[in-house]
Amino acid sequence: MNPYRIAQRQFDLASRYLPDLKTGLIESLKRPRRTVTVEFPILTEGGDVTTFTGHRVLHNRARGPGKGGLRYHPGLTADEVRALASWMTWKCAVADVPFGGAKGGVRCDPRELTEADLRRITRRFISELGDQIGPQTDIPAPDINTDERTMAWVYDTFDQLHPGRNNLPVVTGKPIDIGGSQGRREATGRGILFVTREALSRGLVEGLDSVEGARIVIQGFGNVGSNVARLFAEAGARIVAIGDVDGAIALEDGLDIEAVREHHEEAGTVVGLAGTRTVARERLLELPCDILIPAAIGGQLRRDNAPRIGARLVVEGANGPTTPDADRILAGRGIPLVPDILANAGGVVVSYFEWVQNTENQQWDLEEVNGRLEKKMVAAVETVLATREQIAQDLPAIREALVETRKRHPVPDEPLEPVTLRAAAFVLAISRVANVSLERGIWP
Repeated sequence: MNPYRIAQRQFDLASRYLPDLKTGLIESLKRPRRTVTVEFPILTEGGDVTTFTGHRVLHNRARGPGKGGLRYHPGLTADEVRALASWMTWKCAVADVPFGGAKGGVRCDPRELTEADLRRITRRFISELGDQIGPQTDIPAPDINTDERTMAWVYDTFDQLHPGRNNLPVVTGKPIDIGGSQGRREATGRGILFVTREALSRGLVEGLDSVEGARIVIQGFGNVGSNVARLFAEAGARIVAIGDVDGAIALEDGLDIEAVREHHEEAGTVVGLAGTRTVARERLLELPCDILIPAAIGGQLRRDNAPRIGARLVVEGANGPTTPDADRILAGRGIPLVPDILANAGGVVVSYFEWVQNTENQQWDLEEVNGRLEKKMVAAVETVLATREQIAQDLPAIREALVETRKRHPVPDEPLEPVTLRAAAFVLAISRVANVSLERGIWP
């Protein structure tokens, strides 16, 4: 399913719980503010001239500068970037970070490019974007197939084009010695741990009140998945299966995460680790477990496999891993799901911390970063759960108001109950962005 349609559908379903919002404002909040597409050539290390396509989308900046990752992937589309940018708007609002949403990327296959080629692509793409990005307007960060090294190239390119000022805040996820923040690399994974731990302690899953001893299945072993595996194992969880693009491995007694990491580093895949059982990639999501953490790419939990998901709880480490049809099926089966805009917000929270440190010429130690991150994530869980309770109490009035709303424009005709955590997180986010938009006033 088209990721932008998924994002729009999620928004439409959640906006039903906000019938008092003006229809025009709702439509405005759905749409990206700006979409930039550039075509640019580079001279590859092999001597060929190759043209690449890049996108940068600014979805909303009512609450602050746009913020969002930069990904390199051969299947990248403009609609995917639009969806990711909108999710960043809602993610920042849920985490109460003063940023808006943005996203970008280049359609390329890093596996077929040299380091020099990737550097040229990055520098040319950033130069083509020009002042579309900036410390106070739109701030990139690492994403799929980009890392600290890529962000160093982004910073240096922008700094060369804008000399004589502090340009460190133009990008986050930089190397520590170029203004990067302690804890940024594992921030998304650590945030997922904080969110899961807090949600369980508040009774989200009956009979499961701690990650300690919980059986975990993780899809993906990139930056997010590998850090999730390590951090959950350190917290006492049992990682019973891990998968990547080539397949999956399982061990009921729990995988040795360091051994998995070493094997992945040598072989380029988790598959084949001695002493483990190989599992088909599509079967991974259906394994019985306490917590399933999809931390790879979008659209993995769908209508066709949702009836067979074997987890008691789903925590979205990736962006957009669950389609609306799968959402409905999981809710009907009584399987709670912690949505991406809450679960994986740790990355943008620590990106915000890096931006603050760069702006104010400060350096925080790891203990301070992690302490501030935990406080933010715990507060976000608390607020989303409270929002869900408030929606449930207001349902009679919401149903009555929707009767009038349907006379003015179409409204998705799906049950309002159960009120999912995704719906609650979206309602919280939409409300925060809408309130700021109205307080600022619709210009001119």
